[in-house]
Amino acid sequence: MTLLHPFIEFGFMRRALVACIALSLSATPLGVFLLLRRMSLVGDALSHAVLPGAAIGYLISGLSLVAMGIGGIIAGLSVALLSGAVSRYTPLKEDASFAGFYLGSLATGVTLVSLRGSSIDLLHVLFGSLLAVDNPSILLVSTISALTMAVLALIYRPLVIDAFDPGFLRAQNRWVATLVHGIFLVLVVTNLVAGFQVLGTLMCVGLMMLPAAAARFWGRELPAMIAAAMILALLASFSGLIASFFLSLPAGPAVVLSAAVLFFISILVGPCGGILRPRPFSTGKEKV
Repeated sequence: MTLLHPFIEFGFMRRALVACIALSLSATPLGVFLLLRRMSLVGDALSHAVLPGAAIGYLISGLSLVAMGIGGIIAGLSVALLSGAVSRYTPLKEDASFAGFYLGSLATGVTLVSLRGSSIDLLHVLFGSLLAVDNPSILLVSTISALTMAVLALIYRPLVIDAFDPGFLRAQNRWVATLVHGIFLVLVVTNLVAGFQVLGTLMCVGLMMLPAAAARFWGRELPAMIAAAMILALLASFSGLIASFFLSLPAGPAVVLSAAVLFFISILVGPCGGILRPRPFSTGKEKV
């Protein structure tokens, strides 16, 4: 009961936990697919890319949830589309184009926030304020989470095919492949914007990618990996909030740090390839 006391006693702890649960259920499956598509760092790039749009919304309307959210979605999708176009029509690879655009976006966003706000406002945008989550933020994050899971259920089969054999899906129907990829990027950007409202632009990708990477050590099949990623994200959310309450740590970084600890534990003792797990005995006569 000691661990549950903060959530029973304080409303801000309950709201923070609900927001983290919503993100854990919707963002981590997207992180698993980013991992399978070898696009792990794209999620990090897009999380930084939403900053200038959110900053413009902040300059227009202050700390308005709607304005910053809409601006972040527009900026993130713009960077995704521009990076894809550059990698398609120039010799530059996709990872390099994403790096160029997201670094420019991050610098632009920090500059825009600094033009009007104080250092406290800048820290709020960059690192979030998980314990200050209000009811409109919870409603937004929960709505995005529910819509994301519904859309993922609709496009699950073509998304799996695109993750493992994109050439086959394009050969079957090029327009379907393009549509699925576009919807997937929209879901990623939208969830990063939802996470930005809670964890800030620098932390929101942590809850998306760290449990997804750790899940690789807890399951070999895709459904098992997605389930493991969700469970690990929920554990990180709960333990991070508990640590922030009892140790007086900043809540958002504590949640992401808990996810990082679970990631390292998975590397060591995960049943599917963990370093400390016993390896099958080899006689040297197995067929290659």
